[in-house]
Amino acid sequence: MQASRLRVLQAVGVFCGITAGAWLGGAEAPIKMASAGVSPITVSLIMVAGVFLARWSIPAFIRGTSYVRNDVRQAPHLIVWAILAGCMWAVANTMTIYAIRDVGLSIAFPLWNTNSLLGIFWGFALFNELREAAWRRWAGVLGGALAMFGGATLLAFASSTQAPADKAAFGVIAALGAGILWGTMYIPYRKAYLTGMNPLSFITFFTVGELGTMTIVALSYRGPAPLWHEIVGARALLFWVMLGGFVWVIGDLFQQYAAKYVGISRGVPLSNTNQLWGLLWGILVFHELQGAGHRVQAQVIGGSILMALGAAAIALSSASGREHSRWQQAAEREGKKYGVENAYVRAAMEGREFEGGRRRRSLIDWLLVGGVTAIFVGLAAMARVPRMDIDLRSAAAIAVAMFALVISCGIALWRATRFN
Repeated sequence: MQASRLRVLQAVGVFCGITAGAWLGGAEAPIKMASAGVSPITVSLIMVAGVFLARWSIPAFIRGTSYVRNDVRQAPHLIVWAILAGCMWAVANTMTIYAIRDVGLSIAFPLWNTNSLLGIFWGFALFNELREAAWRRWAGVLGGALAMFGGATLLAFASSTQAPADKAAFGVIAALGAGILWGTMYIPYRKAYLTGMNPLSFITFFTVGELGTMTIVALSYRGPAPLWHEIVGARALLFWVMLGGFVWVIGDLFQQYAAKYVGISRGVPLSNTNQLWGLLWGILVFHELQGAGHRVQAQVIGGSILMALGAAAIALSSASGREHSRWQQAAEREGKKYGVENAYVRAAMEGREFEGGRRRRSLIDWLLVGGVTAIFVGLAAMARVPRMDIDLRSAAAIAVAMFALVISCGIALWRATRFN
């Protein structure tokens, strides 16, 4: 790959990671609005239903389902990996609902973002990331990892004073458990993108594992009849939870492109800037730290800043040409293992359209997009705003910033790769 092309792809990957952080952070705000009085298991199931709708309608709108079918023909083995990743995501997401309930957004976010440490490890151990990297890049990644660990530790101490004693420890454990599952989940991500699958295709099968696992968990934990009664009883809140799932998918899609173009050892920490957006939503919109002592506020804000600085150090340690050649070796290894056409793998690594990949949207695509839109419009008509202390002006300002990021990043990604 030419050096100029590599720089463009890495710049786009960094931009995608930052945008992912904003939308992944914003996804938890609607869920927090609707989680009061509803079981975390039920909240997670409803959210995954929204995720399912988004993961099929967004790819249909951007490229069409025929594009997804073409990807599957080239690398059918990745369907299994996508479903496995979805199963892990569903369990981790359920744990985050408990964490938010017990220790709050501003504290839970950085704790589960320790998944960056696992992402760095798996990227190095399995996919040749950081191989042939200069010592400065190693220092940036390892130093950033230590900073993030220090920030997470600081926030864990703060959590013990912000929640009841019997719940604080459980909330911390739930958040850290989610981080472990999400950190391991990035293995299927990287396998898919080294082999050549488009993120738009990967997420459509990813959601099969999400919805299947979450349905089994919810039915086993709650039982069919109680689960149904709780969903019906919370129908005025369904829109907010499913909206959270939809927003999450937008963030996750950009996270996938970040993992593709800058690797999981750099893309995961970048997307974990969602901790700062979670802090903004928690403090400015929901007043989570209102009435807390100066020491607690300093711990939460200082820990979040420390983790953000660590993520920045990792993200700025971009891959050199020599390191990227090792990525190509890992991609060739994956392609040979599963019998994937070499031209398909190379085109994907360079962000190019593979021959025969162009497809027009069909009537099915537009029906899918229209159907999902109608579902959300219907849910919005039944929705009500929960009685909470919410600063609407702050919420509007943060939302505007999120939309500005996603529009500008989407344009940059389209110009550079046509969403390949």
